[in-house]
Amino acid sequence: MTKPYYNSENCDVYYVEEKNVVLVIWKRYCELDAYRAPLDCALKIIKEHPGCNYVADTRSGFEDNPLDTKWVADYFMPKAKEFGCKIIYFIIDKNNSLKEELEGQEKNSAALLEFKYIFDIEEISLF
Repeated sequence: MTKPYYNSENCDVYYVEEKNVVLVIWKRYCELDAYRAPLDCALKIIKEHPGCNYVADTRSGFEDNPLDTKWVADYFMPKAKEFGCKIIYFIIDKNNSLKEELEGQEKNSAALLEFKYIFDIEEISLF
């Protein structure tokens, strides 16, 4: 993988050119500015790469602060769509330990974007 666009103790953000996706790998729980900064970086990447989709690696498993969940629905998802994102991929663990959290995000934004649940980024194809 290439050098991250964003790197912190909480999260890394990459652009994966061969898949035309921004990959956000969550490492541990964070909230508010620490949560939103990597997502703002992801939006910049989506805007810079036409047709870029979003992938969140959720396998480290933690639920969002309700304020951040609202921010994702009210700000992040509409901006992602505006910038050309069509699909949100969630990389989940085998037990889908964040099932309720992820389904809640999908419910809040299903009118804007398509949601897919995968076990590995290799499941994403451009066609």
